[in-house]
Amino acid sequence: MPEGRRAGLRTHWDVAGQGPRAALLLHCSLARGRAWAPVAARLDDLLQMTMPDLPGHGGSDWDGADFQRRATEVAATFCDGPADLIGHSFGATVALRLAVERPETVRSLTLIEPVFFAAARGTPEHAAHEARMAPFAAALAQGCDRAAARAFIGVWGGAPWDAMSDAQRDDMTARIGMVAAQRPGIEEDSGGVLTPGRLEAVGAPVLLIRGSRTQPVMAAIHARLAHRLPDTREVVVDGAGHMVPISHPDAVAGAIRAFLSP
Repeated sequence: MPEGRRAGLRTHWDVAGQGPRAALLLHCSLARGRAWAPVAARLDDLLQMTMPDLPGHGGSDWDGADFQRRATEVAATFCDGPADLIGHSFGATVALRLAVERPETVRSLTLIEPVFFAAARGTPEHAAHEARMAPFAAALAQGCDRAAARAFIGVWGGAPWDAMSDAQRDDMTARIGMVAAQRPGIEEDSGGVLTPGRLEAVGAPVLLIRGSRTQPVMAAIHARLAHRLPDTREVVVDGAGHMVPISHPDAVAGAIRAFLSP
């Protein structure tokens, strides 16, 4: 695993693939770059993939500054020229922000279950999402990090909390505060992604992927983004939830391959 300083932060990343196209893959909260391995293995003839550990995850440091901004700054350092950006969950919000702020770095944009809740604000689905996340917010406010982690995984995780190993539960508990640190970017749009005209100016084609059994707010987010981004298409993976790249790598990789190789 390579390591270096990126945007001033010690950063680890993985690389994979021998394909002709450069790609940057950005993982979800509480994961790390190697979480992309199942998808990457299915695209290694098409893409040369860089998969960084986002700040505070895996082997990468975080300096406590605005989380989404710092993640976007780190991601930008891996884009020497136009690349295929692929993001899952929080990583997808970073990819979207990078496409808005640095459009010259983006050849295509794949957003898998982007948790950009600000886009759905005002919808019934967003209100339901806030209600589902209330136990997480309450536990975090009370300093009950383990309860907060369990509540978060109950809504957004793949495997049930009780099915995880002690090491996995301990790691997620230790990092759960970073989920709250993402709120300015994904709930309040601190990056101004929704500013009129910014999404409309994204020239790259966009693929939206979600699971058919994910949280309802994801459909609302996709609808709002598709309404404003000029060139979008959507794939819904039957039977999948939020962790669709992990649970259904064949379907996700197949959708990406079809998108990039029309």
